[in-house]
Amino acid sequence: MKGNACRMNYVAFGEYGLQSLEMSWVTGKQIEAGRVAASHFLERVGKVYIRIFPHKSITKKPLETRMGKGKAEVEQWVACVKPGMVMFEIGGVSEDVAKRALARVSHKMPVRCRLVTRGHTIG
Repeated sequence: MKGNACRMNYVAFGEYGLQSLEMSWVTGKQIEAGRVAASHFLERVGKVYIRIFPHKSITKKPLETRMGKGKAEVEQWVACVKPGMVMFEIGGVSEDVAKRALARVSHKMPVRCRLVTRGHTIG
């Protein structure tokens, strides 16, 4: 994983988005925690769009296991996030509400994030 995001670096569905500023793996549990935080804060007003999906499987062997014996079991699923990638979007609410909702989502993410609006990309 190197370089900035050349895809998914703009707000496509909502009016406000949460853009990553760092490179990292975001687990499926972290994505779900962000979704729950946003939908709980919005209280069924507006719409939350999730732009990332955990496609990559991460495996881990049990402790004290000898070499060989094949590949380990899947431990978790992650999404590869690059700088500039828009991870979450919110539409149908005012800017103040969207800013506060996306701030709650950003606390659940393992990367630094910023709020972006429609028509804004990373340079």
